[in-house]
Amino acid sequence: MDDKDLELLKLLQKNARLTADSLSEEVGLSSPAVQKRIKRLRDSGVIEREIAVLSPAKLGREMTVIVDVSLERENRRYLDAFKQRMRNAPQVQQCYYATGEADFILIIVVNDIKEYEKFTQEYFFDESNVSRFTTSVVMDRVKVSLDVL
Repeated sequence: MDDKDLELLKLLQKNARLTADSLSEEVGLSSPAVQKRIKRLRDSGVIEREIAVLSPAKLGREMTVIVDVSLERENRRYLDAFKQRMRNAPQVQQCYYATGEADFILIIVVNDIKEYEKFTQEYFFDESNVSRFTTSVVMDRVKVSLDVL
């Protein structure tokens, strides 16, 4: 990966809808060269996927919650089961298996406190392997990004 690849990646992470022509003007390469580089970056997994970033509030998901979850048992079977449940939970935007006091850190978006209460019942209280969880309600989305560069 060279400086031109990094320039392309910076531009694409801000706006994945940029055309090869507009990217070529920005980085000083031909449009076919830009297309080849982007294909290589996709094929190699540097570009994992291209998505639309939606506004949770405009879709009625007014509440963002950060939750620290500790498990009772941490063998591979229990960890994998919890990870899979979080992958399948539509309210979970992000799930991190982490070191520290909590085993997992979750970013969750819900409509309101009632939906969050229902989520806790289904995924924490009804799950015998969750020993405890702590909740922080987000008051203001100061910065939300998946930018790497």
